[in-house]
Amino acid sequence: MMKMRMILLAALLPVTVQAADLITFWDTPRHGGNSFNRLPPDQAYFDSLRGYGASWVRISWDKWQPEGRDFLIGDADNYQQLSQVDLATLKQVLTRADKAGLKVVIAPLSLPWMRWSQNNGGQFDDRLWQDKKRWASAARFWRDLALALKDQPGIAAYNLVNEPAPEKTSGLSEQASVQQLRDWYQQQHGSARDLPAFYQQVISAIRSVDSKTPLMVDGGWYASARGFSGWSAPLSDSRVLYSFHMYEPYDFTSAPNARRVTPFVYPGEVTFGGKRVAWDASTVTQWMDAPYQWAEQHQLPANRIVAGEFGCVRTLQGCTRWLEDVLLALDRRRAHWAFYSFREDAWDGMDYELGHQKVPWKYWQAVEKNLPDTVPRKATPEFAPILKRLQAR
Repeated sequence: MMKMRMILLAALLPVTVQAADLITFWDTPRHGGNSFNRLPPDQAYFDSLRGYGASWVRISWDKWQPEGRDFLIGDADNYQQLSQVDLATLKQVLTRADKAGLKVVIAPLSLPWMRWSQNNGGQFDDRLWQDKKRWASAARFWRDLALALKDQPGIAAYNLVNEPAPEKTSGLSEQASVQQLRDWYQQQHGSARDLPAFYQQVISAIRSVDSKTPLMVDGGWYASARGFSGWSAPLSDSRVLYSFHMYEPYDFTSAPNARRVTPFVYPGEVTFGGKRVAWDASTVTQWMDAPYQWAEQHQLPANRIVAGEFGCVRTLQGCTRWLEDVLLALDRRRAHWAFYSFREDAWDGMDYELGHQKVPWKYWQAVEKNLPDTVPRKATPEFAPILKRLQAR
């Protein structure tokens, strides 16, 4: 009788099973897209990305409507606890992605004491890199989030923060040489701008509640391909992926170039590091070799390097050629990658399914009214370099 009562009681208790360990997901090349949308994506969105052949999606929530000042954080100036309303929204989105068969990497643009510039009046927020005491709030936020998502299926990594730039206000050039980067990181060792030390503190907080979920870290200077070149060693946690972003040469790939009277074209000479540099497939490959060379120097497997973002404004002359050259370089490395971006509903510049033409006015009306984007998407020549690789899975 007692045994029967115990069985009945167990049947009534909630069952908690920690989500599967997904570090092996990254043992083979994984290709996906970035989701930086202003509205939480619906099921059709994820089904479409999966239908193209993507295996993962990198999701950021900082454009979503928050309960407080900052989504999930409540207030980046004074983090207390996770917003349960925002957390429920995030879990719904994660469940949709999982249902579609996509693994997810979550990537906040803001942390306590570091608010994303587009949510900060266009101003770069350097506070996290000015005082190490502020790191504790960021670490506590990540501990709380890791605990809340510990049993959420389908999470392939926590990307601890998108595009950190502790170097930005220090006078170090964004195109600094490898030696200059090494010297700078040696000088900053133990300071509030010591990015590897910051990551170690956050990782320790996460590992206090979750020992298994893979972690992803962006290198410095906005996740530059050289962002790890100044680091003396990888992080101590063996379940870390190292992510870089590829938008070089920025004076070609970016929105400001599209507004020039005479835009730069690719291949061709583009201003870079204060001078004109000829950019072509070989230049692209050389720039993107940096994180893989750093990994080789430190006996880190190449499959722990991820091209977390890459893209160019779709209307620029040579954008499709640039995408092809970037992807060819990644093909040779058998690399993980996620293109920027998939069906973004706040900015159309790198939404390659829209082709070469301007979006209709209804796209901007939806943005203004915060309504769903209804502009149809389709496979276009601009999307072809990405699509053919997604479909080759």
